[in-house]
Amino acid sequence: MRDTHTLPRRGWLQRLGAQEDLNFLLTNRVPRIALTKLMGRFSRIESPLLTRLSIAVWRLFTPLDLSEAKHTEFRSLKDCFTRELRPGMRPFDERTDIVCSPSDGIVGACGVVKQGQVYQAKGSPYATADLFGPTQDASVFEGGSFITLRLTSAMYHRFHAPADGTVEHVTYISGDTWNVNPIALARVERLFCRNERAVLRLRLASGEPLALVPVAAILVASIRLHFLDVLLHLGRRGANEMPCSASHRKGQEMGWFEHGSTIIVFAPPGFGFAPGIATGVQLRAGQPLLQRLS
Repeated sequence: MRDTHTLPRRGWLQRLGAQEDLNFLLTNRVPRIALTKLMGRFSRIESPLLTRLSIAVWRLFTPLDLSEAKHTEFRSLKDCFTRELRPGMRPFDERTDIVCSPSDGIVGACGVVKQGQVYQAKGSPYATADLFGPTQDASVFEGGSFITLRLTSAMYHRFHAPADGTVEHVTYISGDTWNVNPIALARVERLFCRNERAVLRLRLASGEPLALVPVAAILVASIRLHFLDVLLHLGRRGANEMPCSASHRKGQEMGWFEHGSTIIVFAPPGFGFAPGIATGVQLRAGQPLLQRLS
């Protein structure tokens, strides 16, 4: 005899699978780079009417909240994507043993770097050497911690210095623009290593290394860093090496994405996760992310 209690669950699982298939098809099995470049051009059009209409359409698909924004009128869709917030909206934890979240985001994955591997999703490992690129040594983070922060399209898209320190080097690696939502992360191997990204190597004021890896995605192929007078975008082919010495205070704005995406944070041994950090937790820039263990 059939177990009738399982039939509704099977039907729900089948519908969920069909929805995930459709999501993956619409956001990945498309000309990703061409659409991303087109979106970049469209978002820069300065038209108050077009901008208001675009934001209205945007709100049909996501809970966009602009109540914290510094300005209420936007020149373009890009102006809204990269909006500043009113002063005091993202206070940073001032304790010196705390590394703060550099951005708003949802914790996608977190754990310990083991044998040069980390995870983008359960059962989906990738090598830190592949993520950092051939010119960067990621071995300093062996045995340390990593945490992936996923920014949704409605979130605040600027990122800040997680602690006092100096940015010593930036490597920009051009790449693809796969979607970075959980559905794609579960299906595309080494996705973060395929996408456009920048590797920011920092030295904390206390001497330890830290790395931030902003990863771009479909419709999100530009990264702006305030301390480098250059826009990092898909046209900059190859690995671009940019040595620098840019001091930052905790909470100081470092740059922004032109839409939502991902930031992966790496810390060496001696740091652990702050209380409450776990997969699925939503954070705001400035909240405790990591803490020094001794």
